Amino acid sequence: MDVKVVIFDWDGTLVDSVDHIADSLHQAATELGYPELEREAYRDIIGLGMIEALEKLYPGISRDEMNTIREGYGRYFFSKVTTPQNVFAGMADVLADLRGGGRRCSVATGKSRRGLEGALVSSGLGSHFDITRCADETRSKPDPAMLGEIIRFYGIEPSEAVMIGDTRYDLDMAQRIGMPSIGVEWGVHKRDVLGHYSPHAIVDSVKDLRDVLGL
Repeated sequence: MDVKVVIFDWDGTLVDSVDHIADSLHQAATELGYPELEREAYRDIIGLGMIEALEKLYPGISRDEMNTIREGYGRYFFSKVTTPQNVFAGMADVLADLRGGGRRCSVATGKSRRGLEGALVSSGLGSHFDITRCADETRSKPDPAMLGEIIRFYGIEPSEAVMIGDTRYDLDMAQRIGMPSIGVEWGVHKRDVLGHYSPHAIVDSVKDLRDVLGL
């Protein structure tokens, strides 16, 4: 792909954290007496900001109740630190090779700024990115606000970047701003879901991702 900037989702795309997020949400909510949902429900909201995720999981939830769940989620989630071993095999090399070839890398994630800042350091990936945007400092996916902020930072058009993600929210966000996207199948959603958003490609291995990116 002839693009100047490659924008990555974090959870489920770069880092193998989907199960930990789902477990943390389940434990925090059920501990407070909220109904136990199917595991797929907790996985399906990964990629959204926390407010939007909880509103989808528990319609009608109040802001106070939401804050209580978020506190419990934080305790469970941050009890486990993201390490280089949690990075999907080969993805650190993808980032290094993109940068070595003159392309720029950034992150657009549903994580909080607090969560991402810690993970950037502990994963060892932080030095690869020029700019990162989080759901709690702009609008949640699939609103394309964070992509707009990233391309303005670089001074480029949407067509000069690509969004890489594992969820429908990633690809929907890219489609809304007219940016090409690549779906990866090793995270939350599979080809049957990702294909609805007209991605440039859907890949099921890091090798295939490298091929699409011309690495």
